[in-house]
Amino acid sequence: MDYDQYFSVAVDALRRERRYRTFAEIERKADRFPRATWHSPGGPRDIVVWCSNDYLGMGCHPVVIEAMRESVSKRGAGAGGTRNISGNSHEIVQLERELADLHGKDAGLVFTSGYISNETGISTIVKLIPDCVVISDELNHNSMIEGVRRGGRQKAIFRHNDLAHLEELLQAAGDRPKLLVFESVYSMDGDIAPIAAICDLAERYGAMTYLDEVHAVGMYGPRGGGVAERDGVMHRVDVIEGTLGKAFGVVGGYLTGKRVVMDAVRSYAPGFIFTTALPPAVAAAATASIRHLKNSQAERDGQRAQVAKVKAALAAAGLPQMETPTHIIPLMVGDAKACKAASDVLLAEHGIYIQPINYPTVPRGTERLRITATPHHDDKLIAQLAEALNDVWSRLDLPRVNTTVAERPLRAMAGAAPIPLPIAGG
Repeated sequence: MDYDQYFSVAVDALRRERRYRTFAEIERKADRFPRATWHSPGGPRDIVVWCSNDYLGMGCHPVVIEAMRESVSKRGAGAGGTRNISGNSHEIVQLERELADLHGKDAGLVFTSGYISNETGISTIVKLIPDCVVISDELNHNSMIEGVRRGGRQKAIFRHNDLAHLEELLQAAGDRPKLLVFESVYSMDGDIAPIAAICDLAERYGAMTYLDEVHAVGMYGPRGGGVAERDGVMHRVDVIEGTLGKAFGVVGGYLTGKRVVMDAVRSYAPGFIFTTALPPAVAAAATASIRHLKNSQAERDGQRAQVAKVKAALAAAGLPQMETPTHIIPLMVGDAKACKAASDVLLAEHGIYIQPINYPTVPRGTERLRITATPHHDDKLIAQLAEALNDVWSRLDLPRVNTTVAERPLRAMAGAAPIPLPIAGG
């Protein structure tokens, strides 16, 4: 039997749908961020990265690099095993304390990635609450969707940031235990959840809250605790999840919350128990980054200034950016083939790296380029970006009609199955 054919057919289907993903081989330059080297088919070329989630450039910050260098020279490269056997390093314990302090919680729990912290965290919490109903925003990240699915309980999906629909579902759940799962900053549309209003409903109907602050930690709040800190509602959220791999510039994910909740997840979660721990050097670097951003506003102020300049430059060029209140700048294309072509031309002819965002990351018909400016994208680079994008839009005859916040496409409007009002099984 030819087993290879099954995989060939699957990959060919993605190519036909213009969803086959290609990855450029990029070599970051710590001393020249956001500049990098692209190992192109024709040889190495200098480029500028405009789509990194290292939002503040902390992955290249001297304080972070030195913390990692010092730790790896003393502790070695690896963790030595799982946390349960031989990998519960002093550095990870320190990191968890730092994270708990960041979010004003009793305890923190570190995982190998933000995806794992969501998937295993949500599923474990749900399994430990008998007869629990999970109520989830329709635009939640795939890691959260998988966590809900693996939890195996009943679920209900509310229309994105729709408080009236959320209240309907909370009422429908009655007196059963309820876990309300949502994000602060939604990374593809760049909008923000009404956290305080969601907490009002959760408290009214007796729901436990789980907030993903992955795209907000380090970025918002006086100490980088996220949108919940900025809005003064951290104490009202039961579990706050985040990542070390975006604004903090390293790698890993985490949960913070009451000590009993973190202890229960630590004790029951397969994704924690059976996974090799983060190396001490990574934990030390993450701790250094968090401590720095708790005390420094310079990176956040610099980033916001450059984001505003990028948005203004794109608007002046008549480019169809989706208006957002955050650092995320979606530039709408609306076609998978055209989106890939725009990305290819930007890289090959302008030395600008922005990966295309296609289905299933976003709904079909809402394909886009997702731009992220950092404090290190200076005014000259911003001018070059606007000029390059203007050239690509003209050459490919791409639409220049602006998409406003009010016109933001949702999954239910893009051909997905209708969102059911009653609680859905499984």
